[in-house]
Amino acid sequence: MAQNSEEPMARQTYMRHRQTVVFTVIGAVLAVALFISCLFVFHVGGLGVSKTSATLPNYGQQVPCVSPAADGSKPKYMENKAVSVEVLNGTQFTGFAQAVGQALENREFVVKNIGNYSGGSQERTQIKFGRNAIPEAYTLASNFTDAQLVMDDRQDKLIDVVLGDTFKDLRDEADVPKTGKEIPNIEGCLAVDQLKNVPKAPEHDAA
Repeated sequence: MAQNSEEPMARQTYMRHRQTVVFTVIGAVLAVALFISCLFVFHVGGLGVSKTSATLPNYGQQVPCVSPAADGSKPKYMENKAVSVEVLNGTQFTGFAQAVGQALENREFVVKNIGNYSGGSQERTQIKFGRNAIPEAYTLASNFTDAQLVMDDRQDKLIDVVLGDTFKDLRDEADVPKTGKEIPNIEGCLAVDQLKNVPKAPEHDAA
């Protein structure tokens, strides 16, 4: 009889041990799942972060590559005095364009006009240019930390700077690439002839 009573007890002990192992494994799996979920929720190491326009090259706007010069040499940053600019205020702050225009003049850019942007409030600063002023646009853009390059259908070389709410200040002159330094293309850029359906340029006086 003693032997018979020991068998159920041994079986119960075995079952409890098995249940303990199963629950331990399940608990460990759940803990790992919770840990991984936390990594995504709190974006540890960038996990779970989708690319927004702010993290994409040129803030998500397609842009032309800088073509080699006529002699086949790699494109270089131009002298500021060879770049003609119109500065437009796309923010609610009065006098913003005047201040930035003066700062660009101090850097020897040729500021043709200063005014208000007719397209309404602008979130991000944009540099608008045509296909004939690509090196000039890249040169101007190197002075900004927040500007998005936008090519439109203008044929002249006047470049519009539309100041947006993201603008804080020009890049420190010490950090701006020097004249004659090679211009790096923006990641994902296209040959200018591959850019289709570019926006229409606003009316402007390029003289």
